[in-house]
Amino acid sequence: MTARVLPFVLLLLAGCTTSPPSNVNNICEIFEEKSGWYGDAHDAKKEWGSPIPVMMAIMHQESRFVAKAKPPRKKIFGFIPGPRPSDAYGYSQAKKSTWKDYKRGGGNYGADRDDFGDAIDFIGWYNEQSKRRSGISKRDTYGLYLAYHEGHGGYNRGTYKSKKWLTDVARKVERRAGSYQQQLSTCEKDLEKGGWFFGW
Repeated sequence: MTARVLPFVLLLLAGCTTSPPSNVNNICEIFEEKSGWYGDAHDAKKEWGSPIPVMMAIMHQESRFVAKAKPPRKKIFGFIPGPRPSDAYGYSQAKKSTWKDYKRGGGNYGADRDDFGDAIDFIGWYNEQSKRRSGISKRDTYGLYLAYHEGHGGYNRGTYKSKKWLTDVARKVERRAGSYQQQLSTCEKDLEKGGWFFGW
């Protein structure tokens, strides 16, 4: 490999890294650091009508943008690693059964749970289902997260009403979406002009 080609290869590898963003609290810094993520998020918004800050806030809560995230194992006798509470996996923490529904219903048959573009599209798709099946506005981050966590059947039955810890989390996701929205309003035009939109 020539010295002229090596830097280009290293640049490609750097763009493909699955490490989480350095600052998960600032959506502008996330998109500036992760080439192609803004384009993926924009595509999901265009396809499903879900605002980028809402989808990103949900993903932040679910995985902190860790590609291969899994639920922590339960402890046996307080210290022995036991089974995981579910088969949730990846950026969106989608379960296998729900991901299967998404691949069929969303038409993304080759989707992977540890791929950011597929995961953000899944969240957009799920929010679309929340609107159709539970009547939740796509800008209602609080309601969308509750449905995301409880499932549409659980949300419609009001299972979250007896879970204060969950409603507190949903409010936190709502606040983060608001913060992301404010941040994105200051940098979105630059992201589009700077090539981040296309993943350059």
